[in-house]
Parts: sequence; C-alpha cells; structure tokens
Amino acid sequence: MIRVEWFYWLIGLFFLAVAASAVRDRTNPHRVPSAVFWALLGISFPYSSFVVAETAPAWPLGLLVIAIALIAGTGRLGQGSGAGTTSRQERQGLAERFGGRVFIPVLAIPVVTALFATLGPKISVGGQPLLQPLSETVIGLGVSAVVALALGMWLLRTHSLAVPLAEGRRLTENIGWASVLPQLLAMLGLVFATAGVGDAIGRSASAVLPSGVLLPAVVVYCVGMAVFTVIMGNAFAAFPVLTAAVGYPLLVTGFGGNAPAVFAIGMLSGYCGTLCTPMAANYNIVPVALLDLRDDYAVIRAQLPTAVPLLAANVALMYVLAF
Repeated sequence: MIRVEWFYWLIGLFFLAVAASAVRDRTNPHRVPSAVFWALLGISFPYSSFVVAETAPAWPLGLLVIAIALIAGTGRLGQGSGAGTTSRQERQGLAERFGGRVFIPVLAIPVVTALFATLGPKISVGGQPLLQPLSETVIGLGVSAVVALALGMWLLRTHSLAVPLAEGRRLTENIGWASVLPQLLAMLGLVFATAGVGDAIGRSASAVLPSGVLLPAVVVYCVGMAVFTVIMGNAFAAFPVLTAAVGYPLLVTGFGGNAPAVFAIGMLSGYCGTLCTPMAANYNIVPVALLDLRDDYAVIRAQLPTAVPLLAANVALMYVLAF
C-alpha cells in the first residue's frame, strides 16, 4: 500500500537538502542559523509520523517549533546569492523561448491529482487498496509533483537533479519563514476551538444580535469568517471556530437554515479573507517570491477589489438561498 506519509518524508528530505546546501553557502550572512531552521523543518515531517503513531513523544516536536519560531522571529534566517541557479535575465529568456510550454508541468499537477482522487479508491492489489484509504487526493498531489518535476526536466533538457534542487533552494529561501505557515495555521483552528474561543464568540454574538432578526446574524457569520481568515491566514482554520459560534447554533438551529448552503457560503466568505491577508502565505506571499515582484503586497492589492464585493455577494446569497 502506498502511504501518504511517504510524501511527507520526501518533503522533509527536500528541506534537509536545502539545509545542507545553505550551510555551505558563505554568501549567506546567516548560513548556520538558516541551515538549522531548514534542518529542523525537515526533521519535523518524518518525526511527526512517529508522534501520530504514538511511538515517539510529542514534546520534542514542540521544542522544535519553538526553535524554528525563535530563528525566524529574531531575523536570523538569511538568504544566499543564488549561486548555481539561473539569473533573472536567464529565466526571462527561457520563458520567452519556451512560451506556453512552460505551463505543461504546472497543468500536470491538477490533472494527475484529479485522476488519483477519482480512480485511486477503485484500485486494489490482491484485495488490498493500492493507496492509503481517505488519502488518495493527497497521495495524488505528491505523485503529481514528482511527475511535474520529471516533465520540467524533460522540457528544459535537464539531466541532473542538482539543477531543480538549486532552483528549489532559491525559491525556498525567497519564501523564507512563510514556508512554516501552512503547517502552523492548519492547527490554529483546532487550537482555538479546543480553547473555547468559538463558545466565547457565540455567547457574545447572542448577547449583541437582535433576537429573531436574520440579516445581522448572516452578516456576523460571513464577515466573521472573512475577518478570522485574515487573522489565521486559512479559512479552514476559521471555519470550526465561527461555525461552532454562529453558523450552527444561530443560523442552522435558531433560524432553520439549510446547513450545506450555510456552511458552503460561509467557507466562501472565508476565502474572501484569504484574498486580503499576508498570513495566507501560500496564496499571497509565495507568488510574490515566485514572480520576483518588487511589492510584497502586490497580489493582495490586486485581489482586494474582488474580495470586498464578493463578500457582500456571499452575504446576499446566504440570506436569499439558505433560508
């Protein structure tokens, strides 16, 4: 059986390779703490498998996260000169040479992932599923990344893994500490929910909102989803908090709303917040690094005119369609 954690280990191996390369780069003014940062991040992936399996204690992982935060928070994460990679002019020249073909590896990712998600659960070997059950989509995403790498190397006539590793290190160092955000933000919603933040918000909302009036409750849920997503950087992290506080007790139970419609439109409202926050690093900061944009907030500025009217539209849609 192909297990999803194998691909997490592959991610960890990549970060360890970045650490090994960074510690040898004397153009990086903070090469040692940078190498430690990437090495700790790389170790966290395989070690987490043992924590989940309850064969290793969780507290070393907590110390590892604290160390990562300290390195990033004290500004000790540096960046090398990018030796061994292409220059900005060379990348521009390659883009002009290959044109639209450069998108072939990128487009392969959603295609392969979709195939694994749809066909993966149906494939078995010897009566056993080939892919780990309930993880077919994530496994497909991991396989698609490997396929995209192979297509990219074939397209650019690259025969050594050292080239994509060098480019990967350059992009990783450009992204910097934001590489950690997806892991941390994924757990933030669970932490908030466990701490009772949702219950506290629910009590406050019930005390403030006028009894029996639907529209203010809809506005609080939709706008709250957007605001909490701005804070947390992830609509999936905001969803359990706001849904436990307002979505389910007020809109579904109190006003008899259609649960799928309420929750789906509520999640879409959260995505409006995703468009507006640098905390959503994978959406708004990573593209800045990938495209070498001079303005760190260029993506957010371009998305704001869409996010605000879209949030208003979601409020109207929920009010009209969910009740």
